[in-house]
Amino acid sequence: METEATGGSGRNLTLATIAFAACFSAWGMLAPIAPDIQKELDLSNIQTSIMISIPVVLGSLLRIPLGLLTDRVGGRVVFTAMLFYSAGAAVLVGFASSYATLIGAGFLLGAAGASFAVGVPFVSQWYSPERQGVALGVYGMGNIGTAVAAFSVPAIRDSAGQEVAGLVFGAVIAVYALIWMSMARQAPVEKGPPTRYGEVLRSGWKLWRLALFYFVTFGGFVAMALYLPKLLVDWFDLSLTDAGLRAAGFTLLATASRPIGGMLSDRIGGNRVLAIAFLGVGVDAIGLSWQASVPNMALTTFFCLTMAMFLGLGSGAVFKLVPLSFPKATGAATGIVGAAGGLGGFFPPLFLGVVKDATGDFVLAFVLLVAFAWLCAGLAFEGRVAPSDTSKPG
Repeated sequence: METEATGGSGRNLTLATIAFAACFSAWGMLAPIAPDIQKELDLSNIQTSIMISIPVVLGSLLRIPLGLLTDRVGGRVVFTAMLFYSAGAAVLVGFASSYATLIGAGFLLGAAGASFAVGVPFVSQWYSPERQGVALGVYGMGNIGTAVAAFSVPAIRDSAGQEVAGLVFGAVIAVYALIWMSMARQAPVEKGPPTRYGEVLRSGWKLWRLALFYFVTFGGFVAMALYLPKLLVDWFDLSLTDAGLRAAGFTLLATASRPIGGMLSDRIGGNRVLAIAFLGVGVDAIGLSWQASVPNMALTTFFCLTMAMFLGLGSGAVFKLVPLSFPKATGAATGIVGAAGGLGGFFPPLFLGVVKDATGDFVLAFVLLVAFAWLCAGLAFEGRVAPSDTSKPG
């Protein structure tokens, strides 16, 4: 794995991070305009939640085969295909107007969300184990693509129309696909034998505990980032553009915290970082459940932004542990753990919609998040997330 001396690690990390951000910007196109679409098409909260969640579930499921494919043919080839595909899906979103076509576009967008599983093995091959935490944390900053979508799609839609938004996103992603093809390189490491998912799945609790942790950290990030514009519109009657900008702030802070989580994991161990992160998420979820009935903008902003920080720290810590735990099957393990994280982003928006329609507020949904977060904090405190997490005692 000592490939850094050959040069090119920083360049390829940068290229992969931008590629991930480009795919994620397409993946996040529907959620920022969902409140307006709900009004225009007279949709229920549950229908709107389904529309927001559809890209998440497909992106989750596709992370598994894409992780396996990346292990076999390399991230450069797979990312090239993903970028061109994402460009086409973005254009189709621009021309989707009925509920049925929007659901169909959401299914197509879902594949773009699976791009995360391509970059983790691609990047980890460029770095030695003691530096993978920081490198993969930087790569995870590609989450910023959802922030780009959150503030730009509503603005373009309001000023020039949804079709133009789709064309602009498609064109930008396609241009970057050409840049990626010409500049990205696969790490000069010897290929091992093909990874068998059955072997990874039989690794047991080491794998499933990481999957549970990512279900909460990344799933919580996705759920909040995608649903926050609608929540802010419901709570404070904000304009869609204002709500999108505030949601983008959530995404930016979570994204910026991710490499810090990786860096701290390199120094003090991933388990300790995860325990701190889950405790913080639980406290913030209590705060948001308190705010759900009679929300205050200042307090809601505080709880949302600190939750973003803790979720980012936790996500960075998880993917410090994945390549350490599965050095010869990083793509396969990433696909499984990443799929769990994607599913974590799928169910909460649906649950939020059901709770809102049934009770009139979101209190129960945030109470459930408290329970999940503190359960994970207890598991992380046990310090047995991965036997190979030996960079520092955690």
